[in-house]
Amino acid sequence: MSGDAVAGPDGRLRCPWGLSTEDYVAYHDEEWGRPVHGDDALYERLCLEAFQSGLSWITILRRREGFRAAFAGFEIAEVARFTDADRERLLADPGIIRNRAKVDATLANARVLAGWSAGELDALIWSYAPDPASRKAPGALADVPAITPESTALSKDLKKRGIRFVGPTTAYALMQACGLVNDHLEDCVIRVPGAAA
Repeated sequence: MSGDAVAGPDGRLRCPWGLSTEDYVAYHDEEWGRPVHGDDALYERLCLEAFQSGLSWITILRRREGFRAAFAGFEIAEVARFTDADRERLLADPGIIRNRAKVDATLANARVLAGWSAGELDALIWSYAPDPASRKAPGALADVPAITPESTALSKDLKKRGIRFVGPTTAYALMQACGLVNDHLEDCVIRVPGAAA
């Protein structure tokens, strides 16, 4: 095995991005690629991936608590009730990314999702998870795609249902972060059975 995995301070191999900052180590080891379920939890990830568009994920990760405070913990029902005054508050909040289009999409998406039945967002997103047996573990970063047929289809389905700011690349980042796919490199300690113990 000779991929891009890099040894961390503990000597264990990880995806190289997971060692690029201290913040990333915990995120890589404890969150990224682990299954996420629940409408509110997936709405949060959908929103954060949209805010990340055009930026580094570390920018979002370091402001995640600010986002959670600003957007009522990403509870769909709460955000759906936000008013124009809340919108102005968000656009003035230094704890988040104050991008008007992304703020507006976050609010609009909550209003759409508030009309869905419980579990509908979870079921829809997870219906696009590919069969793990059909995917070879990436040996190197170059083997990790930016979009897939599944992410393109998920993006199209969400857009058709009124969800904004979710292109195929954003949809794939969501799939990676929420465990629909496992893009940890084949030598990564998180992927290798028993190695993380």
